[in-house]
Amino acid sequence: VGEQVLLKCSFKSSFPITESLTVDWTYRPLAGGRMETIFHYQSVAYPASVGKFKDRISWVGNVASGDASIAIQSPVMSDNGTFICSVKNPPDV
Repeated sequence: VGEQVLLKCSFKSSFPITESLTVDWTYRPLAGGRMETIFHYQSVAYPASVGKFKDRISWVGNVASGDASIAIQSPVMSDNGTFICSVKNPPDV
């Protein structure tokens, strides 16, 4: 609580990394409920502009080295939940 948290995500692809590569981070609260997209990356970072993580997520990844990690600033206990990282590098998924 209070300190920046790093959510690590690494990937491998058998195809070259291109501008078509996308990273999506989704979140589901610990108590359940609907999945919410909290971060999108395609050549540049698109942090969520609405929702509980608005203005608190930063891109710390480097797709060239297989890293799709993000950081969350000022985490609170209610941020607990399931975070899913999904990387697509067409035609690889």
